[in-house]
Amino acid sequence: MPNDHLLVRPATAADQSTMERLWLMFRHDMSEFQSQLPRPDGTFRSERLHSAFHDAGWAPYLLTSDGHPAGLAFVRGLDGPVRVLNSFFVVRGARRTGIGLRAVKEIVARHPGPWEVAFQDANPGAVAFWRRVATEIAGTAWSEERRPVPGRPGIPPDVWISFEASAPDE
Repeated sequence: MPNDHLLVRPATAADQSTMERLWLMFRHDMSEFQSQLPRPDGTFRSERLHSAFHDAGWAPYLLTSDGHPAGLAFVRGLDGPVRVLNSFFVVRGARRTGIGLRAVKEIVARHPGPWEVAFQDANPGAVAFWRRVATEIAGTAWSEERRPVPGRPGIPPDVWISFEASAPDE
């Protein structure tokens, strides 16, 4: 799949059903690393999806390729000192095409300043991807630490990458 026609744009209320479907795919992928099963109705927790559309300081982004949904990103902390890429997902059919890296770079450029991203050590694809993203954006000026997952003492800590993003013309 070529990534020449990648569009990263803020999701609107009209995108809600598309984002819900992408969220379900994302949570399904993450269930492998977080040992979570769907609820009885086949859905997963969706508090972040709701927050992305309705809470202050959040921004949902829809990623499309040639007009087709290719992924999502939720940013939080836009009203605070650190922006957090809270959720990021690329549809399997679009992975390893450069779409993910290009999308993150576009999103981060829209919100310059300090950033953090969390992922799980058990997800080798995420480990390699997020280290590459941090290096592409910040060179060697990024850090990585493990932090306990709040309210879930029985699971391994999340890995957090921190970096600073400059405004596009800096």
